[in-house]
Amino acid sequence: MTKIEEFQALGLSDITIEAIREKGFETPSPIQALTIPALLRNDRDIIAQSQTGTGKTAAFGLPILEQIKREKSHPQALILVPTRELAIQVTEELISLNKKKVSIAAIYGGASLGEQLRRINKGIDIVVGTPGRILDHIRRETIDFSSLKWLVLDEADEMLNMGFIEDVEEIMAASNDYKRTMLFSATMPKRIISLSKKYMTDTEILKVESKQMTADLTDQIYFEVKESNKFDALTRIIDIEPEFYGIVFSRTKVGVDEIVSKLLERGYSAEGLHGDVSQAQREKILRKFKRKTINILVATDVAARGIDVNNLTHVINYSLPQDTESYVHRIGRTGRAGNQGTAITFISNSEFRQFSLMKKEVKTDIRKEKLPTAQDVIAMKRSKIKEDLNEIIGGEIIIENYVSMAKEILEEYPPELAMAALLKLAFKNDLEEDNYPEIRTFSVDRKGTARLFIAVGRVDGFTPAKLVEMLKRETDLNDSKIDDVRILDNFSFVTIPFIEAEEVTKKLNKLSKGGKPLVEIAKDRGASGGDRGDRGGERDRDRGSDRKGRRRESVKRVRKSK
Repeated sequence: MTKIEEFQALGLSDITIEAIREKGFETPSPIQALTIPALLRNDRDIIAQSQTGTGKTAAFGLPILEQIKREKSHPQALILVPTRELAIQVTEELISLNKKKVSIAAIYGGASLGEQLRRINKGIDIVVGTPGRILDHIRRETIDFSSLKWLVLDEADEMLNMGFIEDVEEIMAASNDYKRTMLFSATMPKRIISLSKKYMTDTEILKVESKQMTADLTDQIYFEVKESNKFDALTRIIDIEPEFYGIVFSRTKVGVDEIVSKLLERGYSAEGLHGDVSQAQREKILRKFKRKTINILVATDVAARGIDVNNLTHVINYSLPQDTESYVHRIGRTGRAGNQGTAITFISNSEFRQFSLMKKEVKTDIRKEKLPTAQDVIAMKRSKIKEDLNEIIGGEIIIENYVSMAKEILEEYPPELAMAALLKLAFKNDLEEDNYPEIRTFSVDRKGTARLFIAVGRVDGFTPAKLVEMLKRETDLNDSKIDDVRILDNFSFVTIPFIEAEEVTKKLNKLSKGGKPLVEIAKDRGASGGDRGDRGGERDRDRGSDRKGRRRESVKRVRKSK
């Protein structure tokens, strides 16, 4: 069975297989292999437990696209996600798989409501949305889910963490009774289990065992570098390695094309892989890479799926991956077959916060290093030239044809001058420092912000002023570091510098003296603003029984602190 036939064996039609082939998928991921047949063979509800970054969007998206009929009336499928960033990501993935040309749109907070209303009125077959904004449309009666056939809760545990679970329940209650519900979650906390029992029937449970997030044979380092200097940083890494053989990851197709074009202009041997590369061309490029006819492959995450290449010296994250799972999957391509590999990540100022969160989740050492200097690169190239000369002189390579010409040159010029001129002729400006632009590496601005959830509110006697006073007293924060304070009935939010968020959280949680945490860093998938994916989540009401318990255990101690 060929790799693409593994998808056909799941029960997908030719038109869907064509979309898969164009995307560059080669083999189904474990969650796809479990979920796709289950969604095609019956009408049972599905609970699927799998880590983020394991191909869940295609796992539920392909069967929906396989079965949906183009109507553009009321939505037939609703996919709920916790953040606007994920809503955009899922929508783009579905559109790239959409051979039937059904209507797909993202509906999330922060975007123009008027534009969304126009889009809804034109008709949407598949809606991808955040709970707050979807619920807002339901209450306004501007969207009708009475004809819904599929409801997908993607990253349900994340929606619970962000306080959206009651919004989700209200949305589920407002839709019809005959829809098919699919719940995807990396973990299964009690509240999610309770939700499934209340709103799902005849449920089939699918589970993919979590992979350990390690890459023991991979040396992981990162460089802090301006976005505009990333390409020059890349060439430094390639140049300093005598036998570079690696994959460079870019998040977008445009990024892949730009990097490859620049590499070719500078004389490097490189090819690119992304979703627009045909299957025939993809196979041709991979054959060249495996044979080391080219030594640099630039690819998107999607296009790199299924690539099985050993002995890579480097994996370079030119841009950060979407999530931790993608990072681990990328760097796992080095260190295969018992060989040490190096994983390098370029971090620009705007990416630092997301990278810090990812580093915590990976739970491994990713150390900061300084980029090689121009002098380092030139020294390496000089050494390589000497090695190549020794190999030619001491080996079996026939050089007699050049001896007579060498004698002629040495009769006209002094030996040192003749040799220098030949080096210049052969290596152009490669051995001159002026050929290497200055790369301004710097300590990134760690003044990005974090949004804190604090389990006290108005009912506990707090006002914005009192909360600020408590923060200043219990931590090292001052007025200039505290921003956007929101006091709700039973909890509050505050924005502080990201670099101080972990320490502030630890200090405030000591007030609970072993009870449930008083403070959490609101998860926002690395967004730079620190606010949650959907403002609709900050409503003036309690967000669930799990937080009520937390408040009861800690409010008394916080009041004492006051």
